[in-house]
Amino acid sequence: MLYYLFEYLGSEYQLPGARLFGYISFRSAMAIILSLAISTIYGKKIITYLLAKQVGESVRELGLKGQSEKAGTPTMGGLIIIIATLIPVLLFAKLDNIYVILLIVTTLWMGAIGFLDDYIKIFKKDKEGLKGVFKVIGQVGLGLIVGGTMYFHPGITVKEEANSVVPNQELVEVGGLREMGPEQKTTTTTIPFVKNNEFDYASLITWINPDYSKYAWLIFIPIVIFIVTAVSNGANLTDGVDGLAAGSSAIIVLTLGIFAWVSGNIIFSDYLNIMYIPRSGEMTIYITAMAGALVGFLWYNTYPAQVFMGDTGSLTIGGIIAVLAIATRKELLIPILCGIFLMENLSVVMQVGWFKYTKQKYGIGRRIFLMSPLHHHYQKKGHHESKIVVRFWIVGIFLAIVTVVTLKVR
Repeated sequence: MLYYLFEYLGSEYQLPGARLFGYISFRSAMAIILSLAISTIYGKKIITYLLAKQVGESVRELGLKGQSEKAGTPTMGGLIIIIATLIPVLLFAKLDNIYVILLIVTTLWMGAIGFLDDYIKIFKKDKEGLKGVFKVIGQVGLGLIVGGTMYFHPGITVKEEANSVVPNQELVEVGGLREMGPEQKTTTTTIPFVKNNEFDYASLITWINPDYSKYAWLIFIPIVIFIVTAVSNGANLTDGVDGLAAGSSAIIVLTLGIFAWVSGNIIFSDYLNIMYIPRSGEMTIYITAMAGALVGFLWYNTYPAQVFMGDTGSLTIGGIIAVLAIATRKELLIPILCGIFLMENLSVVMQVGWFKYTKQKYGIGRRIFLMSPLHHHYQKKGHHESKIVVRFWIVGIFLAIVTVVTLKVR
C-alpha cells in the first residue's frame, strides 16, 4: 500500500524521497527490518496470549532426552511468522503483482490447514490432528491453484534470447545486453549441470506429436502438485527440534531470494546467462519479509524453545518455499537446496518401508535408523539437540551455496 501512496505523492507533489519506493532493493530492506521487528517485539505478546489460552504442546513419549520438559510449551507459533510476513508485504509490495498474490494465497491457504491441524490437536485433544487425507486434499488443492495460475495466467511469462525464440518474431534489444524476444508463455524451467540449462515440460508430451503442446498442462500441473505436497511435508517433518525448521527454512528462503532478484532483473540475468522472468523480482519483497519473520521467530524458538511453530508454521513455510521455487523456475534444484527436507522425508520413507518389508519377510520388523525423522536418530545417539540443529544449518548453508553455484556450472 505504501508503494502506491508514495508513487502518487511522487508524481503529483514531487515529494522528496518518494522515488525510493520504486526500488525493489529499498522496499526489500524495509520489509526485512519491519518483519524482524514484528516477530521479535510482538512475538512475545503472541506467546503470552497462547500461554493464557493454554495452547500448549502435548508431547508423545518417544524416549528422547529432555522431551518431557517441552510439554506445555505453547505451539501455533507459526502465527508469528505469518503475521510478521504479511504485514510488510501488504505495506511494501505491489499487490497487483500475480506472483505476490500467489504467495499471499499460499500463505493463507496452508496457514489455515496447519491452524486447523493444531486446533484439533490442542482443543479437541486428538494427538493425530487433522486426518492425513484432508491435509493431502488441501495440498493438492493449492497445487491445482498454483499450477493452473502458472500455466494459464497471461502475466506469468519469460523472455528468451533472440536465437532461441520463434523465427520472424520482433526482437527487443536492450543496450549491450542479449537480444531478447517478446514475453511468451512457456513451461520451461531450469535444470542444473546441463550446458543449455533449460528444460521444457511440454517436451514430455510433444515428442509424441508436436500438436500436443496445448495439453502440456496435463504434465505441468501434476508436477506442481507433487512439489507442493512433498516440500510442505518435508518442512513439517523437519520441525522436530528447537530451531531446526525455522533456521533451515531461512537459509532456503534467502537463497530463493537471490534467484528471484536476479531472474527479475534483465541486467543480472544477462550477466549470469539465466532465464529472465519479467515481474518476478517483486517476490524479493515477500522473501525478505519472510526471512525476517523466520529469524525473529528463532529469537524464541532456539533451544530451549519458548514457542513451537506447529503445523501452522511448518506447512505454511513448506508451501511458500515450493511456490517460490516453481515461480522462479528453479524447482528442479529443490533436491539440492531443500536437501535437509529431502533427508528428513527419505528417512521416514526408508524407515517405514524397511520395517514393513522385514516384518513381512522375517516376522520381526527391523529399522535402518534408531528413530525417524533423521534428527531423532542423532538424538538417540546421544547428541544434544543444539548441536544437531547447528550442524544441520551448516549442511543447509553448504547446499545453498552449491545451489547458487549451479547457475554457472554447466
